[in-house]
Amino acid sequence: MQLLFFPVALAAFPLMAEPGPPAFPPAPVAGSDEALMLAYARGDAHAFETLYGRHKGGVYRYFVRSLREPGLADELFQDVWASLVKARATYTVEAKFSTWLYRLAHNRLIDHYRRAQLVQFVPVEGAEEEGEPLDWPASEAPGPEVQVASRQAAAQLKKLVEALPPAQREAFLLQAEGGLSLEAIAEATGTGRETVKSRLRYAFDKLRAGMKDHL
Repeated sequence: MQLLFFPVALAAFPLMAEPGPPAFPPAPVAGSDEALMLAYARGDAHAFETLYGRHKGGVYRYFVRSLREPGLADELFQDVWASLVKARATYTVEAKFSTWLYRLAHNRLIDHYRRAQLVQFVPVEGAEEEGEPLDWPASEAPGPEVQVASRQAAAQLKKLVEALPPAQREAFLLQAEGGLSLEAIAEATGTGRETVKSRLRYAFDKLRAGMKDHL
């Protein structure tokens, strides 16, 4: 009886069976950017509206502060969303949606520089020193008595960002506007993680030096 009961018990309690490999990639969390993009791929126009509302500001500022030409930034901004629409049918979750989106933006920016026959935008891998990125100090919420000073500081920061070398400026904007991690910036731009760290370190060093009178 025991020999007959043992396999029956296994069938009755499948949890005792050897577990299989975990699913990969994991299913997107409901309401996440990835889930919304998959819903849009299935024809849900509202999902696109939600994605656009979440990311339009960051993507637009990325182009405006990279190019410093609002008209051209508008054109590239529209191109990125048009590319997203075209790619919806083949979209798969292989990275965070924001990484995928800013990779489209980065590629469109590179295409512009190449077509304009400008100097090479991305320097040689590893050309900059390695170093940990420095955290931008958080400022306290300004009261009425410091609003003028805050506006002056914002104008100074904008000027300093525009003066950064293109690769450093892009890394800073991808982190500040896109909220991308080091790994996500590396993936979006096709560069190494250490190179991204170096670019951010140089960018923050220059911004901190230029903002010393406002900190």
